[in-house]
Amino acid sequence: MSVQTPSRLLDLAGTSLLRDEASAISAVEHLPTELFPPLFMEAFHGRHIETLKAMVQAWPFVRLPLGDLIDMPHVGPLQAVLEALDVLLAQKVRPRRCKLLVLDLRGTGQTFWSMWSGASAHGCSSSGMVPVAEHRSMTQQPVAPLEVFIELCLKKRSLDNFLTYLIRWVEQRKVSIHLCCKKLKIVSMPMENIMTVLSRVQLDCIQEVQVNCTWHLSTLAVFAPLLGQMGNVQRLFLSPILVSAFEELEQQHVVQITSQFLRLQHLRDLRMESPSFLEGCLDQMLRCLKSPLDNLSITNCRLTDSDLLHLSQCPNIHQLKGLDLSGVTLTDFSPELLQVLLEQVAASLQELNLEQCGISDFQLESILPVLSHCSQLRTLSLCGNLLSMTIMEKLLCHTTGMPHLSDEFYPAPQESYSPHGALHLGRLAQLRDELIEIMRNLGCPRAIWLSSSPCPRWGNKTFYQEEPFLYHCYISA
Repeated sequence: MSVQTPSRLLDLAGTSLLRDEASAISAVEHLPTELFPPLFMEAFHGRHIETLKAMVQAWPFVRLPLGDLIDMPHVGPLQAVLEALDVLLAQKVRPRRCKLLVLDLRGTGQTFWSMWSGASAHGCSSSGMVPVAEHRSMTQQPVAPLEVFIELCLKKRSLDNFLTYLIRWVEQRKVSIHLCCKKLKIVSMPMENIMTVLSRVQLDCIQEVQVNCTWHLSTLAVFAPLLGQMGNVQRLFLSPILVSAFEELEQQHVVQITSQFLRLQHLRDLRMESPSFLEGCLDQMLRCLKSPLDNLSITNCRLTDSDLLHLSQCPNIHQLKGLDLSGVTLTDFSPELLQVLLEQVAASLQELNLEQCGISDFQLESILPVLSHCSQLRTLSLCGNLLSMTIMEKLLCHTTGMPHLSDEFYPAPQESYSPHGALHLGRLAQLRDELIEIMRNLGCPRAIWLSSSPCPRWGNKTFYQEEPFLYHCYISA
């Protein structure tokens, strides 16, 4: 028979108080600060609407993290909070006890609620949600604009009821409400609705933008001016962009898009999947970059010699930590272009992804010396390239002793395949043993992965029916 943990006196006091809502409302002004969060949770989940309103207007913390409490099928408590904020915002001066400046509708406040409800042993300061000390004087402070933080993931054909209600509420109070979000993710939504939502958002609050749907270049051009207003964006991810055959018009769209990068002065992480519109004009985007990049990913598209030359000459890549050119066909490129590019990033590069680039033995051998100078390199992936056993041995020799290299993803050697491209498992096992012996002779402990697919980290991208073959080979000194 289990023994139940007895309720805390504070919890019992809160439950007792909520039984008489009139008494609860009158007591709010005199409640101990530590009783506010647990009592608020009980009032919210128990739908004690009038008590909720009174507590919001006397909230003794700067932030009210409501996101973890919201139950979408029952929006009554949320509406009660917004109605209480209406009363608060209509007042010319802030009530004596209320310190509320931020309503957080994201799921980020669980630590706060668990701490104040006694479920966490951490001190008050660990949550960053400590109450603001009251002024000794009784001077009332003017009401500042309220910041409302939300998570924006636009993934439906139409706005849901909650977002529609919130957008309308903000629109009617645009002077006293700042609607903010840190991350904007667009999965599937008509541009008209996207424009409606973003017209209500403080765009300079956005720090990360993800476009996870396939747009036409003309659609991206419509979105570009909004992107240009997101001056504090640090991370930008763009999914495939479709390009039509109307070349002259498409070029105008490219200019409209790339010119907005001039306004993204804090951009550090740029990832573009299948940006075919940049072929032959990558320099237009590169010269608009205003700050050094930490990560650059241009994948699954065609680039020209001129594009790669401009990339290697771009002053904003010299501090790159991550470079991903997977799926960019490099077979016909001069090795000198790859050499120059790697030389520019050798001092800082930590991750290099050259999957499925069609790199030949000759090209890889040409860049091995500069590759071995990438002293900070932690991850190297060459999966999906057809490389011989001979060049694999040279690769292992050049990368031996690199101080930070810990994740190495290589393709099964060319000799593992039949002339018709079929993978021969027995031959692969034999070559694996030879590679183990090579590493043993090099005398340096290491772990490598071999795969018949481009990369075991990112999944099987080939048409083999077999699962990727992974060999974890750790050889002690």
